Amino acid sequence: MTSPLPLGYIGRFAPSPTGSLHLGSVYTALASFLDARAQGGAWKLRFDDLDTPRNVKGAVGDICRTLEQLGLYWDGEVDYQSQHLDEYEAILADFIAQGRVYCCACSRKNLAPVYDKTCRHAHVSSKTPHSLRLRVDAQDITVQDALHGRITRNVAMQDGDFILKRKDAIIAYQFAVVIDDRRQGVTDVVRGMDLLNETPKQCYLQQCLGFPTPNYLHVPLLVDNHGKKLSKTTFARRVETPQPSATLCQLLHLLGQTPPAALQHATVDEILNWATAHWDIATLSRIHTLSVE
Repeated sequence: MTSPLPLGYIGRFAPSPTGSLHLGSVYTALASFLDARAQGGAWKLRFDDLDTPRNVKGAVGDICRTLEQLGLYWDGEVDYQSQHLDEYEAILADFIAQGRVYCCACSRKNLAPVYDKTCRHAHVSSKTPHSLRLRVDAQDITVQDALHGRITRNVAMQDGDFILKRKDAIIAYQFAVVIDDRRQGVTDVVRGMDLLNETPKQCYLQQCLGFPTPNYLHVPLLVDNHGKKLSKTTFARRVETPQPSATLCQLLHLLGQTPPAALQHATVDEILNWATAHWDIATLSRIHTLSVE
């Protein structure tokens, strides 16, 4: 039996502190912020900082300053995944006790896109370096996305048993994000299109844990003129904010919104007030990517 979602809208932005925000990150943050504010909801900030080898010193402060300069103020205290390791481990221990997970000694470089269950019945010793995989039952998981409609995926057939804890002892994203969203009472998740196919895994985990499923909206990706997603790995440039009003207007156009030309010279608060009042996800493109120079 699933527990109910909290009353009211609670959204979130959950960057990894692996560097400064680039245009694609701020684009997603703004979409999430506006969707929350347009519905009179709360907007929370969480740092997905479990992958400690990739974290960059000073990135948290830099990200917070960029959001503040753009007027994207969050509600409540900033949350950090690294503060909740005991929570992840306790839930993982319950899964182990229930026989829902198993040790996997397979090397990532030898894995096919869909895991073939090599270790499911192999009784890998816990003393051997291993990851922990979830036993996934064969069933269709349907996600109702606010922009893309019904998305159905058979996780067992299309993804296989997936990892909850990596071989390097780091809790996997799929597992952590489900627990994080429940802990923060998140009712609505707005994020990039690149995570749409990952969402059924998270919905499957929500069912396993008896958690409610949030509402989802996956916005088109921003790509460079070579068709590559804007990201830190493709060396996307950090967002500079000497003119935050111009940056916000650019992002609003990319989100399919049409701010009046006069807003180019308005204050950040005036732009965000207009954008909140006129936020319309129906104008978001249904294509998967948007190219930016």
